[in-house]
Amino acid sequence: MSKSGIPRLTAFSVVFTVTEVTSGLDFLVDRLGFVEQFRTGNPTSYAIADRGAVSIQLMSVRQSPDTLGRGTIYVFVSNVDALHQELMGRGCPIELAPFDTDYGMREMSVRDPDGNRITFGEELGPQLRALAV
Repeated sequence: MSKSGIPRLTAFSVVFTVTEVTSGLDFLVDRLGFVEQFRTGNPTSYAIADRGAVSIQLMSVRQSPDTLGRGTIYVFVSNVDALHQELMGRGCPIELAPFDTDYGMREMSVRDPDGNRITFGEELGPQLRALAV
């Protein structure tokens, strides 16, 4: 709890619906550098992978067909350009290469094979933020 007694939120996890959980997990591990934490079912129907404080859970389309490919997550990073280079080296398909936004962020995004979007953003410094506007 925080000093004011209000509970502090410390982390979160997103659930992406995917066509095939094992291949979705392979994408997270091989292309994005996540680490597998859990999987269940035969065939695999649910899995969890983490990278730092970011946790992505994968759920089979059989459990929720209407949500296939509709997931999105925004991940704050400390160096979006270095992450871009890392992901390119892993053969990750990049949806949008790093660019400066007019709201003071430098962002890039990728989509998993089912269309779920992961956007990575780094806050621009004050001097760079002024140039982005």
